[in-house]
Amino acid sequence: MHIIVCLKQVLDPEITPRYFKLDPVTNRPDTSESDLVLDSFAENALELAIQLRDKTLGATVSAICLGDESSDDILRRALAFTANQAVRVWDDDWEDLDGQAVGYILGQAIKNIGGAELVLTGYQASDIEEGLVGPVLAEELGIPCITLVSDIEIDDDRVKATCEAEDGCTVVGVQYPAVFTIISAESNVPRLPKVRDIRLARTKPIQLMEADDLELDPVRSQPGVKLERAYVLDREVACEILPGNDGAELANELADRLVALKLV
Repeated sequence: MHIIVCLKQVLDPEITPRYFKLDPVTNRPDTSESDLVLDSFAENALELAIQLRDKTLGATVSAICLGDESSDDILRRALAFTANQAVRVWDDDWEDLDGQAVGYILGQAIKNIGGAELVLTGYQASDIEEGLVGPVLAEELGIPCITLVSDIEIDDDRVKATCEAEDGCTVVGVQYPAVFTIISAESNVPRLPKVRDIRLARTKPIQLMEADDLELDPVRSQPGVKLERAYVLDREVACEILPGNDGAELANELADRLVALKLV
């Protein structure tokens, strides 16, 4: 069984707000002075893929990422998780792709490496939060897509997926091949890679796949939606300091001010 997990590199969501900047030319986050990390939902998908591999005789896991050279870091993290191989897909013309184009290109890349019985992606990326790549991938590969999945069990030629629902969870059975979009759950908390595996990952090869290696439609491999403008809201904050040293008096005055402002 071949399991493919799709990864994405994003700006660290834990970044201090004052360090967050937008590039005025590209309208995208300026990452020149910020850390890039593996998207959290993609990391949940990676963990689940490794768990499934370890429970299934003869299974292998391939990590694939659409990104430039900086994406090698998250692919090496996947190798440190003991993924069997890592593939990076990239072309310099793919700077401003939307979810539709990313799903299309990844779909062609997956076909190029022979397809897979299970394709796992994060439910949505923490930077854009479109949630499109998984369903688009399924459409391109012509296979079912199960969303909001927290856990997966393999039963002969079928897969049982536990999915988040309004009133709890549902269990869905589907024949593979299929695409699954993964959410965060207790069952897929990312592991801490062993030091030995981290060291080995540094020397393992990462396969590069370029546009010329894929049979791409020149229109569909370009974004259908163009980002015209992105900006951070400039919110003015007024701060009033109450003078004095008497705690009880200041507390009463503060209470009066809050009542006057209709905040309490």
